[in-house]
Amino acid sequence: MLPTTPQTDPLLGNREAAAYLGVTPHTLDIWRAARRYPIPYVKVGRLVRYRRSALDAWLTARTVAEPQ
Repeated sequence: MLPTTPQTDPLLGNREAAAYLGVTPHTLDIWRAARRYPIPYVKVGRLVRYRRSALDAWLTARTVAEPQ
């Protein structure tokens, strides 16, 4: 696996992160405010940003394997 750098692990805005996860930006806002899901984010002033690697890790942690 390649090491992550700012060029390979960009910060995504709310819209971009929501699109990446397949949810609406409003849903992502609610999840963050209600702390429904522990998706790590970065505060830049008043802005909220998500690292793509954090979203990938969250998705991996939530992946359910079907029993065989």
